[in-house]
Amino acid sequence: MDFKKELNEYSEIINKELTKYLRKDECFEHKLNESVEYSLMAGGKRLRPTLMLATYRLFKNDFEKCFPFAVSMEMVHNFSLIHDDLPGIDNDDFRHGKQTNHKKFNEATAILAGDSLLNYAYLIISEELRYNISINKIEAFQELAHAVDRMIIGEYVDTEYEGKKVLIDQLEYMHKNKTGALIKASVRIGAILADASDEELKNLTLYAEKIGLAFQIKDDILSEIGDERVLGKPVGNDKKRGKCTYVSKYGLEKAEEELDKNIKEALKILEKYSNKADFLKELTLYIENRNK
Repeated sequence: MDFKKELNEYSEIINKELTKYLRKDECFEHKLNESVEYSLMAGGKRLRPTLMLATYRLFKNDFEKCFPFAVSMEMVHNFSLIHDDLPGIDNDDFRHGKQTNHKKFNEATAILAGDSLLNYAYLIISEELRYNISINKIEAFQELAHAVDRMIIGEYVDTEYEGKKVLIDQLEYMHKNKTGALIKASVRIGAILADASDEELKNLTLYAEKIGLAFQIKDDILSEIGDERVLGKPVGNDKKRGKCTYVSKYGLEKAEEELDKNIKEALKILEKYSNKADFLKELTLYIENRNK
């Protein structure tokens, strides 16, 4: 298996599906639509929809059934990034090596672009349910809605405790929700749509929780020692804003140990799927070793 090639293929699939939903018509809100497209098609890893499709393929091959949910998940993720960058939250100027949405357009447009992406995600799934309803799809929709709720809660905790002394359970709660919720939902939706058993769903949920935490720990590490040219955004912003991270709480060495521990535990969970999970195993290692 050529992991990089397969990862790029997933990304290309998601990008192709996303372009189907771009609004190109000349209209009074054309600038808003440009703002939405600017962030949605800016690049990024497409990790969440990739996790959804790859999890589905542990059980079935017709992963096209996941496309409306995969696209919606990526829209929700980009909604969160636009709002996360706003002056009232992280006040970031760059993402993916480009100006953040509110810098490229303006703050009001960025807020509404984020709102538009969130609502568009729900519109896409509601259309899917209108014409192809099933219990699994209803459950998957609920998973997405619940994850959005938890992500917003995690973001609030992150902003509320900025500059304050944070206990470890508060730090874990924040990361579990802010970053982990969408990652967990992506894996669970893939499994649910593939008719995975309750036992399989439980197993994969644990896997998702491990990689969700690992992803955030790695982000904390990169925020401390990453290469700005590779990251496409400034390094050290978390420290400047007094954010509590795994690095600020434990130190760099301990944070790296926690990252490695969660990755190893996630890989252990995937062993039962043997070579069917080869891509997911490589994706898990990618989360640990990425530089952006």
